[in-house]
Amino acid sequence: MPCTTILVGENASYDGSTIIARNDDSGAGSYTPKKYVVVKPEEQPRIYKSEISHVEIELPDDPMRYTCVPNALAGEGIWAASGVNSANVAMTATETITSNPRVLGADPLVCYEPAEGDKPEKTGGIGEEDIVSITLPYIKSAREGVKRLGSLLERYGTYEMNGIAFQDVDEIWWLETIGGHHWIARKVPDDVYVVMPNQFGMDEFDIADAMGAQSEFMCSADLPAFIEKYHLNVENMEDTICPRDIFGSHDDADHVYNTPRAWFMERTLNPNSAVWDGPDADFTPMSDDLPWCLQPEHKINIEEIKYTMSGYYQNTPYDPYGGYGPDEWRGKFRPIGINRNSVLSLTQIRPYMPEEIQCLQWVALGSCAFNAFVPFYTNVETTPEYFQNTTAKVSTDNFYWSNRLIAAMADAHFQLCANYVEQYQNAIAYKAHALIHSTDEVYAQEKPDGEKLHRFLEKANQEMSDYTQEQTDKLMDQVLFTA
Repeated sequence: MPCTTILVGENASYDGSTIIARNDDSGAGSYTPKKYVVVKPEEQPRIYKSEISHVEIELPDDPMRYTCVPNALAGEGIWAASGVNSANVAMTATETITSNPRVLGADPLVCYEPAEGDKPEKTGGIGEEDIVSITLPYIKSAREGVKRLGSLLERYGTYEMNGIAFQDVDEIWWLETIGGHHWIARKVPDDVYVVMPNQFGMDEFDIADAMGAQSEFMCSADLPAFIEKYHLNVENMEDTICPRDIFGSHDDADHVYNTPRAWFMERTLNPNSAVWDGPDADFTPMSDDLPWCLQPEHKINIEEIKYTMSGYYQNTPYDPYGGYGPDEWRGKFRPIGINRNSVLSLTQIRPYMPEEIQCLQWVALGSCAFNAFVPFYTNVETTPEYFQNTTAKVSTDNFYWSNRLIAAMADAHFQLCANYVEQYQNAIAYKAHALIHSTDEVYAQEKPDGEKLHRFLEKANQEMSDYTQEQTDKLMDQVLFTA
């Protein structure tokens, strides 16, 4: 699936939180309606079966409660995408990434093969459909998430190349799969942010640490032997390698579809750190050496993340709605905020708050250029109906389809509707921060616990949802009248 990811270390974020966020995009030619729900322990299966690969996995008997943003419609599996469990550990899965023939020839993907004649069915490995559901309910730290998923990949294999982020209050880890069974993972440095645009991303990996102390790097146990056996080390480096040169791709298609998104995000967050435009640019939308991570010029906030994750190359010659460059440049590159966005989920773990209210999950459904970011406390047992009742039938009674309708009209009349959309996004952002502050303060005074705590946070979430629905209906009226 085409997606975009950003990871923000605790010393790079505006409030000291660890932050991970990802757009989950649908494939071309169809919508993938999404919803926001809570999965309780009794709802978690003990034998998991993938709809796509038919692999069956026995799961532990002690799952935790967790939030997620799964597919709203049956037929293609769960695709839980992103969420937070009751141990305040979050993950997002997955960022589909690239590889090359040398890697896939050495360790082929584990693909499902249906029964045919006398040939029996061959189950496939695990993939984006499965990874959150079989990992998040069972981990109590980001590092533990890497180890659990790594063992599952080694045992069952995967049918696709993916990047997965794990997060707790102290750390963020990024894992990338290599071929069918191999993987690497790196702890995101606390003072940087990372951008991932559907390409194999890591540009530095310490094999010695991964095979030893594992303080900042981990990998599948036989990775050094795998690299040597199949002559993958194109740089002849030993202890430190560049994974994206060894395991990734730099195809012409990447320069249209993937790399430009990283360029836009880094250009936005580090405008003065390099020359991004013109004939003397340090980096262009087609540069193969864009940094995997950067120290931001200032601490990154939620609104900046939403802006970059909704980007369509605004203020550049490649803006499909703008008039900054030649006509043939507009729409040249695949944008981040696109009509195929299904959900943008951001998880924020706040170290300065009590564990009971430490985690927030910000959710935006539909096309990110036209939707709004809505925060919810995750220590709850249910989510607002407006966000969980996404139906097969198009309806203004839920957030997903309401934003789909708004985007379809506003896109066709962008210049006339842009101001309404911006006012809508700002109104919800104002309400979001105000509600978080007031809820935090009331909690500090009253300190509800047990069921009272769940009901208290659910009430705050419902207030945020009600306001969002009111503002979304207002925007739909304005956009419809304009169109």
